[in-house]
Amino acid sequence: QVQLVESGGGLVQAGGSLRLSCAASGNTFRVATMGWYRQAPGNQRELVATITFRGTANYADSVKGRFTVSRDNDKNTLYLQMNSLKHEDTAAYYCKLDLFGRTTWGQGTQVTVSS
Repeated sequence: QVQLVESGGGLVQAGGSLRLSCAASGNTFRVATMGWYRQAPGNQRELVATITFRGTANYADSVKGRFTVSRDNDKNTLYLQMNSLKHEDTAAYYCKLDLFGRTTWGQGTQVTVSS
């Protein structure tokens, strides 16, 4: 069974940057569609970015031009580079793996942006 472990969250000032990582176990990472989602208190979980196994990326309008999703299939790792962070980016960030109709979520990493 695939396990996903996020890291890289923390406290940052508005305008700053963070890089999140999501390490996947097993050998299905390289053929899976991966995604980053976030959930702020009182809000539903929302899409941040996805990336296919071929590297095609898709972003939420709110993060376009500021966030970049990437993957290293040799390291079984997904990344999210977040620049020009805003207070409204504060949330728990989760990575997700989708493969053959099955979904796996990580436990999340907290990102807090001070204004």
